[in-house]
Amino acid sequence: MPEFTVTSILLGILLAVLFGAANAYLGLRVGMTVSASIPAAVISMGIIRMILKKDSILENNMVQTIGSAGESVAAGAIFTLPVIFMWMKEWGEGAPSVVEIALIALTGGVLGVAFMVPLRKALIVKEHGVLPFPEGTACAEVLLAGEEGGSKATTVFAGLGLAAGYKLITDGFKVFPSEVHYEITPYKGSGFGVDVLPALLGVGYICGPKISSYMFAGGILSWLIIMPLISLFGGDMVMFPATVPISELDSFGIWGNYLRYIGAGAVAAGGIISLVKSLPLIVKTFGQAMKSFTDKMASSGERTDQDMPMPILISIVVVMVLAIWLVPVIPVNLLGAVIITVFGFFFATVSSRLVGLIGSSNNPVSGMAIATLLLSTIVLKATGMIGEPGMLGAIAIGSIICVMAAIAGDTSQDLKTGYLLGATPKKQQYGELIGVVASAITIGGVLYLLNAAWGYGTPELPAPQAMLMKMVVEGVMNGNLPWTLVIAGVGIAVVVEVLGIPVLPFAVGLYLPIHLSVPIMVGGVIRWFFERRKKGTEAERKDAIDRGILYTSGMIAGEGIVGILLAVFAIIPMKGAAANFGAFIDLSARGFSLGNIGSLFFFALLILSLLKFSIWHKAKNK
Repeated sequence: MPEFTVTSILLGILLAVLFGAANAYLGLRVGMTVSASIPAAVISMGIIRMILKKDSILENNMVQTIGSAGESVAAGAIFTLPVIFMWMKEWGEGAPSVVEIALIALTGGVLGVAFMVPLRKALIVKEHGVLPFPEGTACAEVLLAGEEGGSKATTVFAGLGLAAGYKLITDGFKVFPSEVHYEITPYKGSGFGVDVLPALLGVGYICGPKISSYMFAGGILSWLIIMPLISLFGGDMVMFPATVPISELDSFGIWGNYLRYIGAGAVAAGGIISLVKSLPLIVKTFGQAMKSFTDKMASSGERTDQDMPMPILISIVVVMVLAIWLVPVIPVNLLGAVIITVFGFFFATVSSRLVGLIGSSNNPVSGMAIATLLLSTIVLKATGMIGEPGMLGAIAIGSIICVMAAIAGDTSQDLKTGYLLGATPKKQQYGELIGVVASAITIGGVLYLLNAAWGYGTPELPAPQAMLMKMVVEGVMNGNLPWTLVIAGVGIAVVVEVLGIPVLPFAVGLYLPIHLSVPIMVGGVIRWFFERRKKGTEAERKDAIDRGILYTSGMIAGEGIVGILLAVFAIIPMKGAAANFGAFIDLSARGFSLGNIGSLFFFALLILSLLKFSIWHKAKNK
């Protein structure tokens, strides 16, 4: 059957770029990314079956293999790379080059694939039936149910188109504000609101009610409990890092100056707790993987048992390590290159197996990144590499390893899908490399563009993980963090863990503005309602939930694409009154806006559209 074809490569590259850019925007906005494997597979089936009139499940699998690499590169890159932009702005050095960002993402991605390939037989073949690989197995089931590909692809494209138009109306033309905010004046220091955006509703629906409620609980604790207490006890006191009295700060001022540090402490503690809890599994995993790796598992010569040749893999690893060391735009010395190789292989192995056990959504990549940053910063500082070079070196090491761990997990997931479908592993591995190259080149441009339009650490792009990584490196190098606030966040995380609540989603909710947690909670409640409906058969309920996932995946992609487009508008210079094209299309500047009522009305329409393409879909067809 056709597999590694021109069609599958071009379509895969297109989806890698699309989902990579959309996930970068989403992750920088809300601190979460979503898996692109199933939406990519469904879009592929729709195009290949319905438009090109071809029928090849292996071709569709190759498309999702290449396409999902974009999401993984983005997930790894947004955790760390925005830190370089923030530092260079603070130091008055402009911004890093697109080439530098792309090369860091590229070396991490390529090494992630290369380190995972020798483990395929150990993790995918020998452990078949032991490691469930939830997302990889689900993707295989979607591809096997390809007869429905046309109608389900229409659902994805409907979500994409509607969300794109919605985003353009609210954040482009500003017909109504995308954020509704209410300052609770009698309860000074507190605030409440909602970002009425499709991607946030989609994230809540995909994550489900539990994760959404943990995030929402974190938001309530920060905006309705901690911030009013800071306002009450702070009074007219000026407390670092703010430079004005606390009584003069509104809710966003208190959040920006104090709450973010408490949230960062909670997120860091959550990442480390998740890593520590996984330690026994990590040690066992690494031991088993190494034992299997050293076993002589002779290839049967079958097409479905062929991996990339070992000489090619070794050559790729050597070239990448030398590039990390010698290429001037990557600020890493020989010691840094060695740290990357050792830690990278360890975390790539761990990530590949953890994805098999608990799925890529629960893979503690942030914990791995924090652990790497702490160790590399301490080592670089101890060897005399301090100040700006040391900080840049540490974040470059963390960036490469973060991308490496994310890609290694994605590769193992895709190879599991291929194993279930009878794909050729070698061709999938080459496909992963193609996806990595395409998305690494793109992610450099996307990050550069978003920084030029809004900047990182701003309300438009809070970049929660990157802000955390920045604080970790600065805290070790300079020791100038407000440690009391950070340690308070650590204490909250420990309490949450003792209560048996997953720390990371709660901590992310604590860190981010509550305006992001509210629409995510709305999406979670809708999913909860769908799961508990009594109407219809079990198969019909499952179909409605699955269609909702595809529709909301399309919504996330659609908003991400237009978000990138609006960033382009924001930096296009114009003559006259408007500083840029983004300001030129802003209708609110001309006195036209539907206000907060309009925002809530259109958000209600958005919810109705989700119902239409999910639970009302079957009713229409009857």
